[in-house]
Amino acid sequence: METTMNSYSRPSIFLALALAASVTQAADELEEVIVTADFRASELMNSAASVSVLGELQIQERGARHLEDILSAAPNVSWSTGASRSRFVQIRGVGDLEQYAEPKYYPSVGVMVDELELGSAANAGMLFDISQVEVLRGPQGTRFGASAHAGMIKINSNAPTDEFEALLSGGVGNYGAYNYGAVISGPLGDSVTGRIALQQNQGDGYIENEHLGEDDTAGYDELTGRARLRWQPDDGSRYELALFSFDAENGYDAYSLDNERKTWSDQPGADEQDTLAVSARGEWQLGVSTTLQAVVSDLDADLLYSYDADWISAEVCQINTCSFGHDTAREIFDRRRDQSTLDVRLLGGAEAMAAGEWRYALGFYGNQSREKLNYAYPSAWYGLYESASRYETDRYAIYGELEYAFSNRLSLTGGLRLERFEDDYRDSNGVGHDNSEDLYNGELSLQYDFSDNSFGYATLALASKPGGVNVAASSQYGFMSPAFQGFMQGKLRFDDERLLNREIGFKSRQLDGRLELRAALFYATRENAQLENWMWDDSAGLWIGYLDSNSDTDSYGLELETTFVASEAIELVANIGWLDTEVDTVTTFDLDRWDFVSKKDREQTKSPGYQYNAGMRTALPAGFSGVLELEGRDESYFGYYHDGQLEAYNLLNASLSWSNASLTLNLWGRNLTDEEYATHGLYFGADPRDDFGAWSNQTYYQFGAPRTYGLDISWRL
Repeated sequence: METTMNSYSRPSIFLALALAASVTQAADELEEVIVTADFRASELMNSAASVSVLGELQIQERGARHLEDILSAAPNVSWSTGASRSRFVQIRGVGDLEQYAEPKYYPSVGVMVDELELGSAANAGMLFDISQVEVLRGPQGTRFGASAHAGMIKINSNAPTDEFEALLSGGVGNYGAYNYGAVISGPLGDSVTGRIALQQNQGDGYIENEHLGEDDTAGYDELTGRARLRWQPDDGSRYELALFSFDAENGYDAYSLDNERKTWSDQPGADEQDTLAVSARGEWQLGVSTTLQAVVSDLDADLLYSYDADWISAEVCQINTCSFGHDTAREIFDRRRDQSTLDVRLLGGAEAMAAGEWRYALGFYGNQSREKLNYAYPSAWYGLYESASRYETDRYAIYGELEYAFSNRLSLTGGLRLERFEDDYRDSNGVGHDNSEDLYNGELSLQYDFSDNSFGYATLALASKPGGVNVAASSQYGFMSPAFQGFMQGKLRFDDERLLNREIGFKSRQLDGRLELRAALFYATRENAQLENWMWDDSAGLWIGYLDSNSDTDSYGLELETTFVASEAIELVANIGWLDTEVDTVTTFDLDRWDFVSKKDREQTKSPGYQYNAGMRTALPAGFSGVLELEGRDESYFGYYHDGQLEAYNLLNASLSWSNASLTLNLWGRNLTDEEYATHGLYFGADPRDDFGAWSNQTYYQFGAPRTYGLDISWRL
């Protein structure tokens, strides 16, 4: 892997920006984009937040199947693997990294499909029949509270249509990838419309298992279904019922002792999910300027996650000399998760703000989540260890927001959200914790229209994320060595985290609507930052994972997004994120020094110093169009227990499409230079082979997708 940015990437950014700043004759202008994630839908160029909107065309051109295929187009957004899909997202360096025993009902970055909160079930972020993906950076405390502590990703599916339409789609790609799907939408009566979308997505993955002689042990098999029913009996009311289903039988076989895409595991893992959710929404017009909205949802998910804990088979130690042989072990997490939510809000006041006018939002939110986990670690060396646990949380909130216009150009928005959080944990080892606390979220935002085409804002936002139980550490506490018990004695629970974000932003549309510029500058501090950490207790044979809330952090950065219609045939895009982070002090167990050490002024994990996405879309003769884009990011730490880093990388993507009124063909390719890059890392002694320094500490990587390409076909009836 390369340690520095490829030579073509930096010039590409500046070239794209220079082209975007040049002036040429153009007849077309950029279309208006609507953001739906706030209390009221607003135009992207007038929203007081740093937001990226990834549209349906961009999703299709990339051949994107899952969120992980598209998020790199948004600046200062990272994601973590450690599973078959990138389940956890980091925005501006804040976000969870992985999941083992910890419940994690409230990841720092929330993921929603329409009105449904996915939480830790975000493997289900599939992109078939999706109209757009909205990425909101920074805390969204008044609107979402702890569900969007560092940001929110909202996936909007296509709505039912008033006219009949149907779609058949399919695609094939390398590594045994293929998909097929269908959509049908239209009226079911005078006031009722409906839409159904189904897709099957399969592939072998990018790993070859040498021991089993198979190339699909990291494969994916995903079935996604959505159904939406809308009923509008009169002008004053409307209702929607939505059903969401996701069934994944994915494999998990990612790590190799030799850091390559060939594994020797004899018990490859699984990353399976069976989710069924339903949501209902009602909206009633109570007067000329007052609307009542209510959303209720229920989600049931079965999640099975397992992996080969020793990574190898007996064959490896027959070919090589191994110290102490090898263990035959698996780690298995079988969880059942149930979540019910209710959100009722009253919206009132003026729709279009003018001098002296105001509008408000008042609401109540409730979330009840229950999780049962059956854990097993069968090992030839340590025997069979099993445990069972249940974790219950109740979260209730009241919230309000008021916006007032001092003039036709200047307005002020203030919001406050008070949350009550309660949790209760019990496991088969006799460990039990319960707690309750009050959380406060607030926002103050000043917005100013410099002209009809330029808009600015300054925002101060306070966000709180609840504390909780360090589940694995609590259940393992009685088995730890004395030194580790002493270290963890005050860390079996972690405190609530408070994030204060200061942000200023500017958005402008120039050159007769052909050039759009969006920029945001932010500075954020986290008190009691919940940092993921790991320790290896060699005497007890325990990996101890926990959240440490004894540190504070600082971060600041910039997001810059530009789109320029250079001519009727050419559109240019350049998005850049810059980020600098610092953790005051974090104490961890150093595997090389074999002692507890304190690290000062460390960068946060998964916080690359820069990210970029730059590209060109061009219309070609005879119905053809093409896209060429570059994306990349700086190096970043993958953990706190070690100073290993994921190296910088740069990827080249392209697509060539042809379409007429009913048929579309898209030939796409991602990472066309076949660059090898890592998306997650581990550091410990895993290799028993004497010739490779038996049981010495080494860095091991999980790699991102290699060169992938395919052909997608869709036919509209």
